[in-house]
Amino acid sequence: MKKLLTNVFLTFALLFSTGAFAQVIVKGKVVDKTNAPLTGASVVIKGTTAGTVTDANGTFSFQTAQTGNVNLVFSFVGFQTQTIPATLKKGANNFVVVMKGMSSGLNEVVVTATNTRRTQFQSPLSISMFKPKTLERLSASSEADILRTVPGITAEGGGGEVASNIFVRGLPSGGQYQFTPILIDGFPVISTFGMNSSAQDAYFRPDMGFRSLEFVRGGVSTLYGVGSVAGIISYTSKTGSPTPQRTFNLEWADKGRYKADFFASGPVGNKNSNLFYAFTGTYRYDNGPLVTGLPTEGVQFRGNLKKVTKHGVLTLYAQYINDKVQFFLPLPLNGSDRSRATGNDGNPVYTMQTADAANIAYPTPGGYYQSPIRNGVYTNGGFLMLDFNQDLGNNWRFDSKFKYAKYKHQFNLFLDGSGVSGAAPVETQQEYVATRLPGVSQYSFTYDRTGKSLNSEDKLFENRILDRTRPMTDMTGEFKFIKVVNGKKMKQTITMGTFLARAEAGDFDVITRYLGTFNNEPQLVNLSYTSVTGKAMNYTANGVSGRSIYYANKLFGSSKQAVYFTDEMVMGRLRVDAGLRVEHTVGDINIEGSKTYTMSTDSTQGSNLNTVKWGDGTWTRGTVSATDYAVALAGLYTVSEHSSVYLNLSKGFFFPMLRAVKFHDGSPQTYSTEKIYQAEGGWKYSSGKLTATAALYYVALRNRRQVDWINAPGGGIVEDVNLVGTSTFGTELTWNWNLVKYMSFYGNFTYQKHRYDLYEGHPEYVGNWLRRQPRLLSMLGISYDNGKWDANLSNNYMGKKYTSDNNAILLDPINIVRIDAGYTFPLGKNTSKTWRLGLSVFNLLNNAGVTEGYPRLGNNQTVAEYFVGRPILPRRIFIRATFNL
Repeated sequence: MKKLLTNVFLTFALLFSTGAFAQVIVKGKVVDKTNAPLTGASVVIKGTTAGTVTDANGTFSFQTAQTGNVNLVFSFVGFQTQTIPATLKKGANNFVVVMKGMSSGLNEVVVTATNTRRTQFQSPLSISMFKPKTLERLSASSEADILRTVPGITAEGGGGEVASNIFVRGLPSGGQYQFTPILIDGFPVISTFGMNSSAQDAYFRPDMGFRSLEFVRGGVSTLYGVGSVAGIISYTSKTGSPTPQRTFNLEWADKGRYKADFFASGPVGNKNSNLFYAFTGTYRYDNGPLVTGLPTEGVQFRGNLKKVTKHGVLTLYAQYINDKVQFFLPLPLNGSDRSRATGNDGNPVYTMQTADAANIAYPTPGGYYQSPIRNGVYTNGGFLMLDFNQDLGNNWRFDSKFKYAKYKHQFNLFLDGSGVSGAAPVETQQEYVATRLPGVSQYSFTYDRTGKSLNSEDKLFENRILDRTRPMTDMTGEFKFIKVVNGKKMKQTITMGTFLARAEAGDFDVITRYLGTFNNEPQLVNLSYTSVTGKAMNYTANGVSGRSIYYANKLFGSSKQAVYFTDEMVMGRLRVDAGLRVEHTVGDINIEGSKTYTMSTDSTQGSNLNTVKWGDGTWTRGTVSATDYAVALAGLYTVSEHSSVYLNLSKGFFFPMLRAVKFHDGSPQTYSTEKIYQAEGGWKYSSGKLTATAALYYVALRNRRQVDWINAPGGGIVEDVNLVGTSTFGTELTWNWNLVKYMSFYGNFTYQKHRYDLYEGHPEYVGNWLRRQPRLLSMLGISYDNGKWDANLSNNYMGKKYTSDNNAILLDPINIVRIDAGYTFPLGKNTSKTWRLGLSVFNLLNNAGVTEGYPRLGNNQTVAEYFVGRPILPRRIFIRATFNL
């Protein structure tokens, strides 16, 4: 893959490093009133797509074929948008712009779910935006650290860096990104959800190469590109400009975390080459955030080459990632108050994961099986993407993208218990034997590593490891024509486009059960006993108590074709968006059968060690297909210079997960789309001191196949599918108030009344809350930044919520407090070159609130001596040094 990326980059550079043409160069610098440079400010020629963003020094430069009188539009989050008349001539045109501060982020230009350049204030949608500085400082452990600051979003990051659980506006979800695709530069990380993984954040890592993140909520986002149900998480990369930029970042954290990032961009070749590059990389090594003896380590490189032509831009994007990260599931807590339980060594138990499990191996019909659990969540691969847009003249524009991605991927994890019916989460030695070997009275527990006997009071925790190999190949393309019609009373931006995707994925799963002690980084334990007939027996071997107790092997293919038509209309103070999308999908499903094989006839071992479940080479195959449409209508009216109101309505759809399709008599079940209906109305206010938004929304989901992975007899996993319908009424408030010079008070508030309207098989659940989703969410924060000193203090609040659909167990509210502060120093006499030393603390008060219960028990979890749940990650301290050169 690395060789491929290198060859493509070199070829691209050779092809486009020639052919210079006479151009108009627009360049300059954007600063605030203290003369501090503004990084990431948008500069664009009004009415065109020609523009760029400022670099770390506040400078900008771009080329255009346009001459004569134009209007240059400068915008930046927290500052008033400025329009400056200018007369452009051939050669260099220099500008120095001083931006006037305001507390609003509503004047920042939006790039997602639209084909016009408009600000948040002008968009009939709920939008949250993050700039590079914010992304770098918010990111501590996962995407959840960023997304939990968005109103209407419940974001759980207790599992670590990847597979964050994102719940949007009361939509039912088992977690991860089921209703919110992640886009990078306008294209999805993976195009088809539900073939093997919905953890889209496992395929990339946030780095210094992103210039913005937008979270667009609501139904209008269903129309473009990959489409969406509840919103789009959209990252946009920095691209090169004539002004070179260099940024380096070093990070240290407790529990053995070391991270280094860099970003570089600039021109390639001479000043007339019109070819620019941007390249970023990140490496980190981490023994935390929970110490397991299985470290997290990885590297990622991303870059792009941009060729500016007389009438368009051609950009090649690429990524390479080789990364492994540990993932954390629920563990036994004290049943009385859900605090961390005390282990055999007298210390609080933070994780039950152990490096000893990395040595598990045993014979199978497919050869000697070695567990890859040491790799954790492992991703190796990358993508190539070509983005081309061309001005065709006469107000026509052509935009196209093509992407090819291929990843070797594993999602190996420690589960949250033995799965043995009747077994407690944590057991005494006597309880363990009585549950599994009734009638046995003579037994001995010894450490696998040393052979030494356990103390009689030592408790046991039997667990399972689930090894999942999930390779994926994804090809996507989008092509659209955009026509701008300038009428006397109305301006229209009409888009006609198509989106195509073909993805193939595998899902190979093996579950192994093992026995360990109950403490941090547990040791594996062996059990020997005397049977009721007087024979010496071994219940475990090398700590393993069940070899391949579950086996699954599935192969999927998915093809998608969509066409869409949108019209964005401007009629004075009124803006109207309307659109239609029609999409067809075909899914190929291949499932291998399995059976129990005898691998040993050792009479001193039971069937739990002598047999394994493995593939038998028989396959069940089927094809499903579905077609549906999405329609959206939105309007915004500008009441005054400071106020606007909006309304949007939509009907969308969601294709059910292919891996959840069941077979009956050799044929796949009916495959019909899930329907989603959304409505939202709101108000936006923006002035020099205060920015505020308020929204009311309604979301209804019908024909939802809710899929849960629960314990099966024998310790495996079974997919439990229920047909449900849900509805949510909610309200969202956001504000940013400039209290005094350099200081602002900001926050948001969400109340969402969600409920089940239908629950096939369990009508008693109708009216219940959706599991794992609170009805009340809020964030409060205060920030200070005078260009040298900066500080930020915030608190995220998640209200009470239920662990399961039967609403039997209620979890307490959670507060997560964060603090970030730093000082920026000049580097020598050149004030545009700086370095910042910063301190950040995640979960300052070390809250151990529980985000979820025991999902593998479904609606059958109870509270006893121990309660299986997943707390938020403990407090962690970061120190960062960032150099802008």
